Amino acid sequence: MKKKTTAAHIVIILIGIYLLIPLFATAVYSMFEKWTGLLPEGFSVKHYLTLFTEREFMSALFNTVIICIVPIVITILLVLLALFAVTVYFPRLEKYVQILCMIPYTIQGVILSVSILSLYAGSKGILDNRMVMLVGAYCIIILPYIYQGIRNGLNAVNMPMLLDAAEMLGASKLYGFFRVIVPNIISGITVSSLLAVGIIFGDYVLIRNITGTSFKNVQIYLFLEMKSSSTKASAVFVIIMMTTFLITALVLFLKNKEAKGRAKSAER
Repeated sequence: MKKKTTAAHIVIILIGIYLLIPLFATAVYSMFEKWTGLLPEGFSVKHYLTLFTEREFMSALFNTVIICIVPIVITILLVLLALFAVTVYFPRLEKYVQILCMIPYTIQGVILSVSILSLYAGSKGILDNRMVMLVGAYCIIILPYIYQGIRNGLNAVNMPMLLDAAEMLGASKLYGFFRVIVPNIISGITVSSLLAVGIIFGDYVLIRNITGTSFKNVQIYLFLEMKSSSTKASAVFVIIMMTTFLITALVLFLKNKEAKGRAKSAER
């Protein structure tokens, strides 16, 4: 048994090293002036110093983080309310909700952006705003991932029994859902949210087609830098990856802290 465990750890480590090789090579390349031979030449971290002091890049990074948070929060809230209504009041409609939520898997970014622009561009009202279009497009793209994570979490808990217990204590179904059910499926919400962050951070097509150059994210900034300096573009890519890792680590830290707090409360 011990040999099997050791072998499994070795395999996991080797896979991790294999997956990190491209990121490591990109990081090394970003810290040198050029790499045309066997070894890189001209060690320098000037690109990182320039990026962290460059207002345009920091603005693009901030825009990307904000445009991640808003669609994810909206989509999570809508999916929670939809699954609450379907599970409690209309269980026969669940399969149709699932089909609707899975449709975005088949929609390409170019088709979605062109369709949204054709439908809403030039119309009068809030839907004519390019940022509203972009948020709506991201909500559609991340919908399958958010839905699947929340649905898996709900399937792991006995939702009807927990809601009945909450009602016996005087709570309404909706209040019991958000105060009892949602805290128990926070793991599924967290995982699906992190998947959504990765998708939005890596998007170029939607934001380019819908907003043009009026709203620049890190992918557009990276594309522009690739035309002028490949080493600086590599530094941009490394910062994007590290930002994604930091967001993931922060979310997991808060999730573990909350879980420990609930465990201590239960012990008391």
